[in-house]
Amino acid sequence: MAAHIRRSLRKGATTAAVAAAAVAALAASQAPAATLADGPVGGGDPKAAGEDTASTEDDGAATGNSPYYTDLPPLVTPDKPGSSSSLPATGSAEAGIPASILAAYKQAEQTVRTTDPACRLPWQLLAAIGKVESGQARGGRVDANGTASPPILGPALNGQGFALIKDTDGGAYDSDAVHDRAVGPMQFIPSTWAAWGQDANSDGRKDPNNIYDAALAAGRYLCANDRDLAIAADLDKAVLSYNRSGEYLRTVRSWFSYYQRGTHEIPDGTGTLPSSPSSPSPNPGPSTNPGPSTTPSPKPSPDKPGGKPSPGPSKPGDGSTGPTPKPPKPPTSKPTPAETFGSLENAGTGPLRATAGQAFDERVTVLARNALGAPLGKVPVTFTVTGNTGTLFAGGKKTVTVRTGADGTATAPELKAGEKAGEFTVTAVAGTGRPRTLTYAATVTARQADAIARTGEKALVAAPGEKFADAVTVKATYKDAAAPGVAVTATMVKDPLGLFDNDKGPYFKDAAGKPVRTLTTLTTDAEGVLRLPEIFADDTEGTFRLRLTTEGGASVVIELTIQAPEETAPEETAPEETATPEA
Repeated sequence: MAAHIRRSLRKGATTAAVAAAAVAALAASQAPAATLADGPVGGGDPKAAGEDTASTEDDGAATGNSPYYTDLPPLVTPDKPGSSSSLPATGSAEAGIPASILAAYKQAEQTVRTTDPACRLPWQLLAAIGKVESGQARGGRVDANGTASPPILGPALNGQGFALIKDTDGGAYDSDAVHDRAVGPMQFIPSTWAAWGQDANSDGRKDPNNIYDAALAAGRYLCANDRDLAIAADLDKAVLSYNRSGEYLRTVRSWFSYYQRGTHEIPDGTGTLPSSPSSPSPNPGPSTNPGPSTTPSPKPSPDKPGGKPSPGPSKPGDGSTGPTPKPPKPPTSKPTPAETFGSLENAGTGPLRATAGQAFDERVTVLARNALGAPLGKVPVTFTVTGNTGTLFAGGKKTVTVRTGADGTATAPELKAGEKAGEFTVTAVAGTGRPRTLTYAATVTARQADAIARTGEKALVAAPGEKFADAVTVKATYKDAAAPGVAVTATMVKDPLGLFDNDKGPYFKDAAGKPVRTLTTLTTDAEGVLRLPEIFADDTEGTFRLRLTTEGGASVVIELTIQAPEETAPEETAPEETATPEA
């Protein structure tokens, strides 16, 4: 965390030979040669830790060039090449990384591998920086969510022994409304966090004191400017962008090499703390720093960090050690996996079936996920009905757009079946660059009746060549309720069962007035009632039958009789008696 620290090459060394051996060992592993402790931590020349070797590309620093731990790895490093992916269960205390801290580093590596594979970020580099900046969050002292407890705060960057960086966040991140302080396990200054902060644990907050958020932010920061961290020069530039010090680079490099050779997971809170004091001595100025703050850090408000903007380059003589750090611009073309649309899935939509004119019981529901597979909210999903059944969404629309909620789901409005039976589809489309589409098959079935019966009982009789005086009226029902809009077919038949069509006897007339004995365009009214068109009789006398069949299979057979009217004999009248005149 905070504090330039000097320590001897090896505690307990009692001879010059041992010291010389230590120097040789460190040189062989690319570790910097440490110096003896030279006074109170936090004072003295800020460049004593090493010459500023940052390139012009990286004229800012994530930490504001805050103090850091200069402890070096053990002289005997773990000798387990390749163990970074298959961690040993045990090892030296220094090689152990607290479980939550290690998990955060590895998660950040995986996330950046997805969104910026060309960077080739190794989690061991994050571990090295975390070790130097905060001693792995003070040995893994984090809560169940990975948040440092208490918060980790560096000394006030007040220009007295450190850089001068006036407040940029209103104290939102560092509880200091006068000067900025480096914050959290990865020691970001507030102005840098405002640009690079991440919500890696999807809790809705970008918290620099949370190791998951901080590790991902550090990974993305190190990958800025299209760096490839597998290239030594790019890796050096990345580390120097974090803290513009040559010794800082060498110290991080030594831990990076150490962790690459092997490490293992240990319980949170049991990590090895830096051996040198972590509290800088009090400064003579008004902003003293008694060590890591125990004051709870306020909840960050990344969208509105507050405070005034980052100060410009410092003026000569104001106590600053150089230009005020300016963080690189955050990338605009690489959204985080939590913000990136990944997939569109069916969220349990059941079969889509409905009777003509009725509402569908089922509604189309989809689930959007982000690049990490978690539900993704606020994704516009466009639903479209395609087909000729007349089916529409509520409100009479064929296309609607709905945004997913916090649970990642979007549900289309209710579907209202059209009057035409048949099949149609509903498509759901989301995403712009590479849209994802889901297609749902749906069916409209015709209105049905399970019973049909004549409403009257009067015999239907007509004379040859005449029409039937009484109309045929029937009523269709479904589950004992009126069945409106049900299609009915009327056919003249020969036999009592209505199995064979007839070409003689009663008939209907088509639009041209020609005889037809089958009608297929009949439909019951709103009450389920059907009144048939006029029926005519030809010259064939006899008993005939009319079969009526509904959609759904209900049927009824009705008798029709053609017979000539009975002739009635004229009444005989007695002859009139004629009166005979009397003689």
